Amino acid sequence: MARFDGRVAVITGAGSGIGRALAYDLARRGARLALSDVDEVGLAATVAGCHDLDADVEGWRVDVADRGAMRRHVTDVVDRFGVVHLVFNNAGISIVADATEQTLEDLDRVLGVNLQGVLHGSQLFLPHLIASGDGHLVNISSVFGLLTIPTQSAYHASKFAVRGYTEALAVEMAVNGTPVQVHCVHPGGIATAIAANATVAAGRDRDGFVDLFAKVARTSPEDAAAIILRGVERGRTRILVGADAWFLHLLTQLLGSRYQRLVRWLGVRTLRQLDRKAEEAAAARGATGEVRAG
Repeated sequence: MARFDGRVAVITGAGSGIGRALAYDLARRGARLALSDVDEVGLAATVAGCHDLDADVEGWRVDVADRGAMRRHVTDVVDRFGVVHLVFNNAGISIVADATEQTLEDLDRVLGVNLQGVLHGSQLFLPHLIASGDGHLVNISSVFGLLTIPTQSAYHASKFAVRGYTEALAVEMAVNGTPVQVHCVHPGGIATAIAANATVAAGRDRDGFVDLFAKVARTSPEDAAAIILRGVERGRTRILVGADAWFLHLLTQLLGSRYQRLVRWLGVRTLRQLDRKAEEAAAARGATGEVRAG
């Protein structure tokens, strides 16, 4: 069973959401924290909150998609703390667009953060996790690394790849007797700002998408962090977060690829609902004389 008191934990995407919740939970458990994010304001708030919990903490602005920046970050963390016991590759972004609506640049951006960021954090910190003698590598995939829905092809590409890489790495570590446990996390709907911050294809109803996400995101970041850390403590290779993640996992186990028929039906139904709400909102704005830019 993993313990956290006195251990050095690296968390990417620590400026909000699950990353911030993990930082606070680990701070309460006595961990020493190396935090990073591209959002300097959010990161500073997380660092301040950890200081309030009397944690030994340092924050760095880092773009996980930038390999050179990640190499420097690893050096900075090891220089500051001397050792690394846990790495949480958590940073992630999203885009809402069919494959025909997104550009290759959109794909590069999503894969850069969601996949390359995980690969950078895993490969570059792995020697230090091994050297610690009791390392834990925690990579955040998604329930969308278990099944697919429309408008998320770029996100699916990144999260399925994270799952494949992480599960292969877990097997390698076990077969070779390497002192690192590897965990792949599949959160369901978590009440974070990922939907509000997502890139949405032109012509799609951003407000409708954000509202829909809010309805299905029933798990708080704090509960998600607690579930993740419990999974790490218990040595779980796959950690499912939220009742919806468990349901969808079991659905794919039961139906296999036939789940896609259900997703197609739900996708059509959901798109019709969003279109209807968008039309109603537009009619309401017209009735009140409201003018919206863009």
